[in-house]
Order: sequence, then structure tokens, then C-alpha cells
Amino acid sequence: MRIILRALIVIILTLSAAFPATAALFKKLDKPPLSERWFGIYVDNERVGFYRQVISETPDGYLMEGDGSTRMKVMGFSKESATRETYLVGKSLALRSFEVEQAINGTASRISGRVSGNIIRIKSVINGKTTEKQLKCKGEVYPGPALNLYPLMHDVSTGRSYTILSFDPEEVKVKEVRISVLGEGKTPDSQPALKLRNNLYPFVNNDIWVDDKGNTLLESVREGLVITRAEDPKQLGSFVGGVALAKKDLIYDFSLVRAEPPIADSKKLTGLSVEISGWNDSLPLLQEGGQTVERGGEGRIIVKTGQAVAKTAQAKESVSRENYLKPAEKIESDAPEIVAKAKDVADGRKEPQEIVKALVSWTSDWMRDTVEDGGGAVASLKSRTGNCQTHARLYTALARAAGIPTRFVSGLVYLDGKGFLYHSWAESLLNGRWVAVDPTYDQVPADPTHLKLLEGHLPEDMAPIVAIIGRIHIKVLETMY
Repeated sequence: MRIILRALIVIILTLSAAFPATAALFKKLDKPPLSERWFGIYVDNERVGFYRQVISETPDGYLMEGDGSTRMKVMGFSKESATRETYLVGKSLALRSFEVEQAINGTASRISGRVSGNIIRIKSVINGKTTEKQLKCKGEVYPGPALNLYPLMHDVSTGRSYTILSFDPEEVKVKEVRISVLGEGKTPDSQPALKLRNNLYPFVNNDIWVDDKGNTLLESVREGLVITRAEDPKQLGSFVGGVALAKKDLIYDFSLVRAEPPIADSKKLTGLSVEISGWNDSLPLLQEGGQTVERGGEGRIIVKTGQAVAKTAQAKESVSRENYLKPAEKIESDAPEIVAKAKDVADGRKEPQEIVKALVSWTSDWMRDTVEDGGGAVASLKSRTGNCQTHARLYTALARAAGIPTRFVSGLVYLDGKGFLYHSWAESLLNGRWVAVDPTYDQVPADPTHLKLLEGHLPEDMAPIVAIIGRIHIKVLETMY
């Protein structure tokens, strides 16, 4: 979260009383809160990003994990930042080792290190170039996620202040940070809280409110211009889904899921079988579209695609065609311009398979990839811009207009040498079977690395992604070529 917030503050800076005493509710903590927390990030009351933090206990200390993303524009300046960070700390929260992956405005980096005595040994990989360095430090060093917890594990008396060393992975340096306890009171929305302040960002106050368990409730920079607020993950669901699906290709993304072992030459793959662990068992297991899914135990599912699907599972599927031919919000298959374009692209083709291939290729060629969602089918037909969701909506509208039942789906797709990223595509009903097609990558059928997890194009359909993002792991069981 510190990386993301710092990215925001740098832009803002280039452009431009303590709480009353109350009964002592806050006492020294023996350990940090062991929990998962989600935060929405806002600039001038507009949500621009999110951050997820998990703290768990280890035999010798704690594991602090976080991932998140922001996208913002201020007076013509833009900043895109995605990060994934892991810190291993001791019982005192002092740093022991770390690994931080981040992508800031297209520049990808991976930084890892270990503390040995008064030296931090660091290895950096930035755009494929590896460097190593050592940082000397006088005393213990703390990662960003420990700063708000530090006072609560020492002395929270009003007026108490601490000056500690903190590791900044973006600048790859150790900095002095002063943390002050301003006193007990309430957050701006009236939650009981302890208010802290630090000088993490130059020239502006960074005010923090925490509860009596050490959970951060709110952070405010520059008197509320930048806000980080704890939120229910359900509130962030559709936003997180949109951010996760916004990129066609990212080296390091908060949503990247690595596969073990990596898949070699995925474009030549004919079948795939994987185990997904960390699964939320309350989510439905989506079949069809060249895929079967079965439970492999608590929090585990087995997904098979392509030729790995048993022939007995490939029987024709009974579906209601009408439900997948109707126009819908942002899939305006009855709009005159959509109908006309579908007729034009399908002209001279009689077989549904030929029409699908033509519509997929046309959509892939017509659209220019962007980070931003290009909106509905009619809007993107005119603008010719959008991400994978936009491609899938436009294709779905065109296919329905051509009389081919089609649905919008999302899940994971593999990028060679990187891992699985969240992605959207479509399924069209051909000869009684749902066939996965990808109008972003121009694939009919879509390659077997397409693992369908969600169906539907509306924000509420994307919301369940928060139940698995950042949690799942993929083990490759079988590859077929």
C-alpha cells in the first residue's frame, strides 16, 4: 500500500489538532491483528484503486502480504501502479526478508532481499536487468505495513512519538520515519479510533486512524485529498474485477497467478489439467465451453480443458437459445449499427462456425487495446477502443445479432513465461455445444489455457472475483500437445 500511495502523492505534490483526551481504550498489543483486510483508495473522493493486506503468523514472527493497483489522472498527468509485496518480519515486526513486484507506468521490477545484521542484501530485476546492492542500516528496519502497528506494540500514550527506520522498495533505500500518537477519539465517520501521524510523505501530513486491535481504518494524506479506507470486499468486488481484467499483457500484476510447473509453448497446447488451490467453495463450478470442473477437496478444484476433457463429458448441452440471443445492457444486439455490421461481416457465409470465425477476427482487428473499458457494444463499435471486456461485449452483440447464441465469460488465461492473468472472452453455441472463442486474441476455439470462472458481463457478475483474487495457486497436472 505504501508503494501505491507514494505513487499518488508524488503526482499531487508536483501539482500543487490532536484528539481530545478520553478514557484509555487502547493498550499495548502482544501481536498484530491476524486477518485479511481490503482498502479502497480515493483521490478527491473518486475511487482510483484498492489494496488487500493479509497478516499471518509464522514460527518466528509474521508474514505480511499485500497486493493492489491504482490508476489515476491529475491535470494531464497519469499514473498506473500495480504491486504485490511479501515481508517476513520478526516478533517485533522488524524486517527479515522481502519480495516486492511492481509495475509503475509500464516499468516492471522485482526486488528481493534479506536482512543480515546491519546490512540488507538486495537483488533487483528491472525490465530484465539484474543488479545487486547492499544497504547499511543503524538498527532494526521495518516494512511499510508495520508502521501503523509499531506504536500499538510499544506505548500508545498521547504525545508519544517514535523515529524508526523503514525500507522503501520503490526507491530501494532506508528512510527515517517519525510516528506520533495524537490520541484517542473517532474517525471522521465516528468509529472509535486511535489517531496517529507520520511524515512518510514529504511536506504533507499522513494521518492514520486504527482500532484497538491494530487494524487500520482510515489514512488521510493532504487533509483528505488522498484517502485509503477499510472496506467490505463486497463493496470493492466490481471495481477489483474491472481492474483485474483491464490489461491484455502485464509482466507483474497484482492479479498474476503463477503456474507450477510453467506451461511450455501454450499456443500449441491441445489439452490442460490443473489444480486450483485456495478456491472459495461457495463459488459455482462452471462447466461447458470445452471445460469440466470437479472438487479436489476443501478449497481445491480440478479444471480440465480441451483434449483433457473426457469424451463422455462432450455430449451436446441442453440450453435455452433465446436467453443468449436477447439484447442486454451494454450488449445492444438489436441496435441498427450492430445488426448492420453483423450482416456485413457474415455476408457470404452460411455455416455458423464460419460466421463466428469471421466475427471474432473482425472484432480483434477492429478494436485497439486500451487499459480503460470502452463501454458497451455500440460505443466501442464507434470508438474502436477498449480492453478484453470491451472486445467480448462487442463480439457477443454481433454474434447475437447474427443469430448465434453467445454468452460473456471471464476467468484466467496463460501468457507464456509469465503466468495466468484474469481475462474475459465469450462462448458461442455451435452444433449444440458451447465453444469458447476469444475476440481479443483472435482464437476460435480459444486455447486450452482459458479457465472459465465467472459468467456474465455486469458489475455484480464480476464481484465474486474478490473471493479468489490474490488467494489462488495453480498446479499443472497435465499438458497435452
